[in-house]
Amino acid sequence: MARYVTISVPVEVKKRLEKLKGKEDWGSFLLRICMEYERMLREKAFREILEILDENDLETIESSAREFRKKFRIGDTSETL
Repeated sequence: MARYVTISVPVEVKKRLEKLKGKEDWGSFLLRICMEYERMLREKAFREILEILDENDLETIESSAREFRKKFRIGDTSETL
């Protein structure tokens, strides 16, 4: 059985949140906005990386990742270290 807690927020904040959540229950609404916030943070980080790296850097990373996946197999005991 789920446990419940109370979160105190200013009345203005609650009114804005209630308007956004509509008929959705509070738990699923808050989880949804948390997941969206996390998605936006990942997207922002990805855009920042793209600004830092040039096309050559991205190609090198992609090539290294392909080589790693090709050579690394979990449970593959055919080669010893």
